[in-house]
Amino acid sequence: MSAHDHGAAAPTQRGKLILVFTITFTVMIAEIFGSVLTGSLALLADAGHMFTDSAGLLIALIAASLALKPATLTRTWGYKRAEIIAAAGQASLLLAVGGFVIIEGVRRLFEPPEVGESMMLWFGIIGLLGNAISLVILSSGRNHNFNMKAAFLEVLNDALGSVAVIVAAIVIATTGWLQADAVVSLLIGALIIPRTVKLLRDTVNVLMESVPRGLDLAKVREHMLALPHVVDVHDLHASLVASGTPVLSAHVTVEDACMTDGHAGVILADLQKCVAEHFDISIEHSTFQIESAAHRDQESIHHP
Repeated sequence: MSAHDHGAAAPTQRGKLILVFTITFTVMIAEIFGSVLTGSLALLADAGHMFTDSAGLLIALIAASLALKPATLTRTWGYKRAEIIAAAGQASLLLAVGGFVIIEGVRRLFEPPEVGESMMLWFGIIGLLGNAISLVILSSGRNHNFNMKAAFLEVLNDALGSVAVIVAAIVIATTGWLQADAVVSLLIGALIIPRTVKLLRDTVNVLMESVPRGLDLAKVREHMLALPHVVDVHDLHASLVASGTPVLSAHVTVEDACMTDGHAGVILADLQKCVAEHFDISIEHSTFQIESAAHRDQESIHHP
């Protein structure tokens, strides 16, 4: 997907996030009200999850809005990186929620609370319906960027919480086994944490400017060296500014004659075409320094 496509999709993403945030926040208020009526700690805990996820969705919404701002001379990439920062923040919040669920679940195994399971069931169903609508809204764009993926995981986390409330209410109502709430909560925590760790790892890799996943720099160098008149490739770097915006730069040593016979421009075009078309990740933002062998030997800082 090109940068233009990402820009065109941004308003649509923001609209989806506004709608999902409104649904999530409304369900959160309903569950707080339900916890007061039923005395259900499970509903109150799920409302706490909703509160955390509402905050995460608000962060995602702010990031999506900032992404619409144009680039300037002081922010040459605009606010594209805001998406990554927001997703990292959301992942951190989700990790905290997952930890809370596990700790609270262990505690409830030994100190199960008394609840009004009938009303607890109905409020759980209301929460699940709201989450289901939100998941449908976000499903088509969840792989568009890290920000939308994080938002989808936020809502999925809420849906799991609502399912836990429903299952616990049914088990308690039919068997009287109050520990059901704790067991289901531990299962939710086990599902939340691995996905959250993966998202946090992916966003940290972007912030650390690691090579984009799926791009083999050794093969990139090999392709570049195979081009006519290219003698050496060094200072080769690749990273992501944001989802769908990979960048690459390199110093390319060419035959000395190319610097005077006008062939350098042809080599530059070949290099740009090479990195844009020959790999699974299309790199449209590439910067190459074309240099002679003599210039390379004069460089004071040299990276492989």
